[in-house]
Amino acid sequence: MKKGYFGDFGGQFVPELLMPPLLELEMVLNEVVRTDAFRARLAGELRDYVGRPSALTRCPTLSERTGVDIWLKREDLNHSGSHKINNTIGQGLLTKMIGKKVLMAETGAGQHGVATATAAARFGLSCVVFMGALDVQRQSHNVHRMKLLGAEVVAVESGTRTLKDAINAALRYWIAEQRSTHYCFGTAAGPHPFPELVHEFQAVISREARAQFLERAGRLPHAVVACVGGGSNAIGMFHEFIPDREVRLIGVEAGGSGEPGCFNSAPLNLGRPGVLHGMRTQLLQTDEGQILPSHSIAPGLDYPGVGPEHSALQDSGRAEYRMVNDAQALDAFQALTLSEGILPALESCHALAWVLENATALKGQSVIVCLSGRGDKDLDIVEQNLG
Repeated sequence: MKKGYFGDFGGQFVPELLMPPLLELEMVLNEVVRTDAFRARLAGELRDYVGRPSALTRCPTLSERTGVDIWLKREDLNHSGSHKINNTIGQGLLTKMIGKKVLMAETGAGQHGVATATAAARFGLSCVVFMGALDVQRQSHNVHRMKLLGAEVVAVESGTRTLKDAINAALRYWIAEQRSTHYCFGTAAGPHPFPELVHEFQAVISREARAQFLERAGRLPHAVVACVGGGSNAIGMFHEFIPDREVRLIGVEAGGSGEPGCFNSAPLNLGRPGVLHGMRTQLLQTDEGQILPSHSIAPGLDYPGVGPEHSALQDSGRAEYRMVNDAQALDAFQALTLSEGILPALESCHALAWVLENATALKGQSVIVCLSGRGDKDLDIVEQNLG
């Protein structure tokens, strides 16, 4: 694999001013993060602070109703409420170890912002979080949590006022403040080495899930399913299963309203290769290469691109990528809440919705769904749409 690439995707398409911190981060990845000493300290934080391993929960009611043996990898039970803490605790620890003082992040759904603020508080760091102004409105609950944790939340008013614009603002800030600040990138995307770094920290999801399912069932599942925006929870869920060719890897993108021509967040299904945020990947764009607006009822999936490793997994045929619309995600939210007493994030509902919509084809099979986060943050959105 060419350095910084997954097949034909990845790279470092950035201004020259960003190369010094990226080269520094590449050195840190190889000389600090991948050492036994760092991994031992991180394992202790994940165990004693985050609460890992997270549970693998079978859904008896949904399984009986659908005929599909449905299991959930419970990232919603992590401290701070999502898979994001796996990454931010890792990046917060490396920030502390290399002597920088500020942990900076972008966020869409707010969960990465909360997790970054949590890690900053844990390691005695200052915290700055960039968030699209529209997402600040949609996810006010998480904005309050970030501020209570001591973070400065910067509302970004440019562009579509969502995650894409928050990343742009964060990159500009990092250029000016790179000496004191580490950019805690929130998903397995962006310029090299961020996709590798985030993959490193999120792979714990599938390491646990594979071992847990083997212990419980004595075999591997038929499929693992995860929602895909930038793609960090899905990369984490897929990693350990990639060599197991008999296990289907299914990523589920947000199809928007589902109407023909609607704005969506499904670049793997509806996009084409291009360059955004320092990487070559699949993008939603016009014939002239202009980035299209994205949309999802789940703010964390509202992004016109995707991590380059997902583009490569699709290109190689190892992973499949499907779409679920807003209404189907809301149906899945109600189904899991009412049948199992588990309140899921709307992002995760896209993954579960695909399983429920395809239950006939999956009948008799065992499927693990990555429940990437809890749904407290989405109650205003759910109430607006369901009444």
